[in-house]
Amino acid sequence: MNSRFKSIIELGCGTGKNTCFLSEIANKVYAVDFSEGMISKAKEKLNSNNVVFSVADITKKWTYHDISADLIVCNLVLEHIENISFIFSEAFRSLDNGGQFFISELHPFRQYQGKKASFQKGEVTTEIAAFIHHISDFLGAAQSSGFKLKELKEWWHEEDLNKPPRLVTFVFEK
Repeated sequence: MNSRFKSIIELGCGTGKNTCFLSEIANKVYAVDFSEGMISKAKEKLNSNNVVFSVADITKKWTYHDISADLIVCNLVLEHIENISFIFSEAFRSLDNGGQFFISELHPFRQYQGKKASFQKGEVTTEIAAFIHHISDFLGAAQSSGFKLKELKEWWHEEDLNKPPRLVTFVFEK
């Protein structure tokens, strides 16, 4: 990938954990999340002139960026979306030619074992609704939208090398 990007769209920025890094490698970052609360926390963490935060539903037409991007980043978001095909078609539409779509998700093998995203508030653990997307679902949605696969990797914690991978990442190119 490039070392400096003209513009990055971050889907599901959450509390801005990755937004800080993205703001250092891009001229402009469009950080989007469905939750106003998450956007508020992200804004508290990061006060940068090159980041535009938006509360938006990425399952609807994307209107929160004013220029095409050369990178779209999506970390641990698509498992919460039932139909990922729309996300891929909007990503393709929103990217410059040669632009890349980076996805990092909980590996479906983990989901087959019943693992889900959750958060803890006090002593209460809340599981977040999740949908299983097989590797072939990602590849099919990408191909149908016009993307080409550049890279697919599986990731383990060092102590879990004999267990199913924790994450899967994809880099698709327009």
